[in-house]
Amino acid sequence: MTVKSVSPKKVAHQVFENEPIYVLDVRSQDAAEDWKIEGDRVQLINIPFKELTDSNSSDLKELPEDQTLYTVCAKGNDSQKAAAYLQENGFDNVYSIEGGMAAWSEQLEPVKIGEVAGGALYQFVRLGKGCLSYLIESDGEAAIVDAGRMTETYEQFAREKGLKITHVIDTHLHADHISGGKKLADSADATYYLPPDDAEEVVFAFEPVTDGMKLQVGSAVIEAVYSPGHTIGSTTFVIDNKYLLTGDILFVESIGRPDLAGKAGDWADDLYETLYSRYKKLADDLLVLPAHYADVSELNEDGSVSEKLSVLYQNNEGLKINDEEKFIKRVTEGLKDQPNAYEEIRQTNMGKIHPPLEEAKEMETGPNNCAV
Repeated sequence: MTVKSVSPKKVAHQVFENEPIYVLDVRSQDAAEDWKIEGDRVQLINIPFKELTDSNSSDLKELPEDQTLYTVCAKGNDSQKAAAYLQENGFDNVYSIEGGMAAWSEQLEPVKIGEVAGGALYQFVRLGKGCLSYLIESDGEAAIVDAGRMTETYEQFAREKGLKITHVIDTHLHADHISGGKKLADSADATYYLPPDDAEEVVFAFEPVTDGMKLQVGSAVIEAVYSPGHTIGSTTFVIDNKYLLTGDILFVESIGRPDLAGKAGDWADDLYETLYSRYKKLADDLLVLPAHYADVSELNEDGSVSEKLSVLYQNNEGLKINDEEKFIKRVTEGLKDQPNAYEEIRQTNMGKIHPPLEEAKEMETGPNNCAV
């Protein structure tokens, strides 16, 4: 029997387009609860593979017989077996998601955010990981901010639009995912920028990006605003006085955590200063564009993640704790688990270790957990 399969790219596109999707996750209950395929119209059913194939199981009654059903597991093996089993039991429209959750986590969907001088700003949404990266294009040039490991996606996008990648920027030294910044810059013969305060242990060459620095991409202007707290070097970027790329300092529904380098006590003060002083000096109508989102509820109708800075000061709980002592307690106590393999990811992003592809995928398994 031939098992039908579906590419994770197609599934990501369907999620992005708000199409109804039925997913059978055959991993353990804990794994499925911790990290899953999400979307406004995703119907997720979790039946571990061993339970699914139990001849006495009545769980098949939960599954829709008249709808297309996708099966998913960690890497695509059990989901194929599950799809075959369901086909044998009368489910004709069942497909295994190729590569499982590991492949799902690599999908990037671009969405246009708005105009800049001489061009436009695009957000790349990594649905399976909650990561957000950006491409600013102007007059045939492009800058990419917080690039993920899948650099070929940005390169293909640039080729299709006839763009020359000239600047590659990381807002900080990432701890939840492997940066594609240096690799992309080398491939495109572009300049790689990194905040120097995050780069004391970095072993490769980079251009330091410092407070107030202005980078010209075509007609568009990118201005750096030093904004420590998530890391000591975290830097925000203002694009054409319209957009605020906040990295992992400020999200739509939360704020960044200060503990991913073991220095929560030192960096919590910086985080408070950034959110309650530095950002207060910025224009209220700047559109906040973070490097992550935590929940699909943060996605706009077009699939993008953004909100005006003034709205966040009204609605984001992390921006409404005016007492510094209470704020520090909030951002240092009772935090979620740290991202999977975060220390190994930091070492990779410093250039100290070079994990092979399969190991790199494994290191990125799970949700990002960069928010408080």
